[in-house]
This record gives sequence, C-alpha cells and structure tokens, in this order.
Amino acid sequence: MSANDNERDRAGSGEGEGEALLAGAYALQTPDQHVSYYRDFAAHYDSTFADGLGYVYPLAIAATLAELGRPSGPVLDIGCGTGLVAAAIHSRQPDVAIDGVDISPEMIEKAATKGAYRDLMVADLTGDFSHLPTGYTAIVSAGTFTHGHLGPEPLAGLIDHCAAGAVAALGVNSAHFAARGFQAALDRLQAQGLITVPRFQEVPIYDGRDAAHADDTAYILNFQIT
Repeated sequence: MSANDNERDRAGSGEGEGEALLAGAYALQTPDQHVSYYRDFAAHYDSTFADGLGYVYPLAIAATLAELGRPSGPVLDIGCGTGLVAAAIHSRQPDVAIDGVDISPEMIEKAATKGAYRDLMVADLTGDFSHLPTGYTAIVSAGTFTHGHLGPEPLAGLIDHCAAGAVAALGVNSAHFAARGFQAALDRLQAQGLITVPRFQEVPIYDGRDAAHADDTAYILNFQIT
C-alpha cells in the first residue's frame, strides 16, 4: 500500500473526520462563525470528534473537581457543548447540580438529551453575559479556552457569577495559554484579590490514538474565588 493510499484511508476514517473538524474549530474567529460551524457539528460531535480522536479531556476536569470535594451548590459548565464534562462529573458525583452555557443552540439541544444539566443557557461569552445566574460554587470547562475560541478576557466576568469560596477547574489548551497571555490575566486577578494563587496541572487532551494530536495538552487551572 502506498503512502497516498494510507492518507486516503486516514481521511475516510472517523479519525480523519475528527481532525478536519478540529482544524475547522481552531480556525473560527467570530461569534457568528461559531454559531454557524457548530450548527452542523453538533449532530456528530460526540461520535466523530470525541470518540474518533479519543477525547479524554472532560474526564480530567471531572477528576480535578472531585479532588476539590463535592461542590456545596450549583456548578457552571462554561462552553458546555454536548455535555461531555457534565456527564463525566456525574459519573463521579451523581447529585451535583450543573448548569451549562454555550454559544451554540444546537450544541445546547444535544446536551439536553443527556439529562445531565439543571439548566442550559445560550450566551456569547465574548459579549455581555451579565444576565446569567450568579452564586455558582464551582466553574468548570474543557475545550472552550482554546484556539479560535475564548481567551482570558471573560474570566473576570465569570468570577462575578460565583459565590465567595467557589472553586475553578478550568482547562486551557497549553499552547493557547501562552499565546493569549493567560498568565498575565491570572496575575491581575490575583493582584486584585479576586482569586487565590492558581495551581496548574498539565493533562493530555486525547488518549493517543490519533498520532497527530497525541502530544496535545491542556493546563487545568485550579483556584478559589475570594
């Protein structure tokens, strides 16, 4: 079999489709592009992307939250997508109340089928999201603070929606973390007395079945809102 045959087989596989979808997601630039892209992506996000590439990132977020103890109140899943993080959390802590927010109505619709959320909300986190509920005792996220998606700018606003003492388990793509200045943003929040000193845990995003992304990692940012 030739190298070209291998490439054709790879492109026709779920793995190849997953890579193409990931590349498209990373290239997004505007909120309208996100809404349009995920309108079509939502229906096969779990099977083509998550299963196709071995997406284990949500499991790491759930594990970190469990290590912090059971939340005393509701959790906000930022950029909840189809609900993979909430499902992972409930596999460890079944009774936790979780709300989800995402820019895509279609992804929210898919998440609703999992029965993992107390409430689901559509919002653009690059704009005004002051209408979202407050009093969250934890904020979590996987796959939203990444290329083509959210930078550190919404962090201060999200903190405003948390109760004092709330904890964060926020995943940030490690390359995106450096490129978008997350460390400087966290330093400012800490200097303002809004959060404790963040701890960082580097975790794999995928399980290694796809060689092109086997080394992709994220930092899970863990801090407390003061």
